[in-house]
Amino acid sequence: MSKASKRLGIHPMTLRQWALDGKIPFTWVGRERRFSSVDVENMKRGSDSTVSRPRLELLYARVSGSSGQESWLEAQEQELRATSMGTVVKVVKDRGSGLRENGPGLNRVIAMVADGSVTVVRVTHEDRLARFGVGWLKRLFAVYGVNVEVLHPKKLGGRDELLEDFVSLTATFAGRLYGMRSADNRRRLLAESGQCSEGGRAR
Repeated sequence: MSKASKRLGIHPMTLRQWALDGKIPFTWVGRERRFSSVDVENMKRGSDSTVSRPRLELLYARVSGSSGQESWLEAQEQELRATSMGTVVKVVKDRGSGLRENGPGLNRVIAMVADGSVTVVRVTHEDRLARFGVGWLKRLFAVYGVNVEVLHPKKLGGRDELLEDFVSLTATFAGRLYGMRSADNRRRLLAESGQCSEGGRAR
């Protein structure tokens, strides 16, 4: 993989992601991916315009808790910096469940992708970016010519964080349900109050 990535002029993580996305064929030799020189040359010719772009990296780190876990955020940043092969434009750190659709950090990432500030978004694990819908985010970023690189593609988050996300999801649905019930109760009380007033005036 290292020889193929050097030939293409890209980071090994990018080549790995291309392989996972089916952009370039590969075969397994033991625990290593091997790429045909013909496929590498075809990919190089087809991606010359992309390879010539400057590598502007955005590093994204996330933890579920609203407080604490500073060491985990720092560890993610250090690991991403240590494997960087371009210019680190921005490090975005986020707090909150990966189930949230409006995380402030993720919103900043999307904004920077959209305005052309970066060419690569890098995370240590896929679930750092989001618990669900990562495929949609990759497609969205690809529209702007931005790749998503996952340092450890197959490794999942810890059991504790999965449990936190489950609790967060349950609390979200419970809050919406109670909100709907409260709104229904308010409408019913207002309707009853209106009926009583009308009845009182009728008398």
